[in-house]
Amino acid sequence: MWTKSYSVTTKEVTKEQMWKLFADVNNWSSWDDGIEFTELTGEFEKGNSFILKPKGGPKLKVELLETTVNKSFLDVTPFPMAKMYDNHTFEETPDGLKITNTISVKGILAFVWVKLVASDIVKALPGDVKKQIEAAAKL
Repeated sequence: MWTKSYSVTTKEVTKEQMWKLFADVNNWSSWDDGIEFTELTGEFEKGNSFILKPKGGPKLKVELLETTVNKSFLDVTPFPMAKMYDNHTFEETPDGLKITNTISVKGILAFVWVKLVASDIVKALPGDVKKQIEAAAKL
């Protein structure tokens, strides 16, 4: 298994604002330049899935494996012979809200999907999380 994490602590947003930003899946493309569109039918809760269309890539079905309101969510994207997990956590600390994003890839062809997809996602995390904080601060 391959795993990489990125964390930042900020006083610019609350866990409620971050949760509201992510729970509104259908508007992710308004703050994420790498997404053409997202479509969630139903609620942002465990067991539901959404379609994510990255710019220049195929439509992907992403399943919500765990959701804990205002605290964390875990999703999985299946690839041929591998799965990519994306875990988001929001933790209150004395220094502000600690936002952590952990990407993991498991499976026989994990090394292929790390090279094709996951490593680019991880490289983009610092800028992406900054955009998420800016967007959430407006909510």
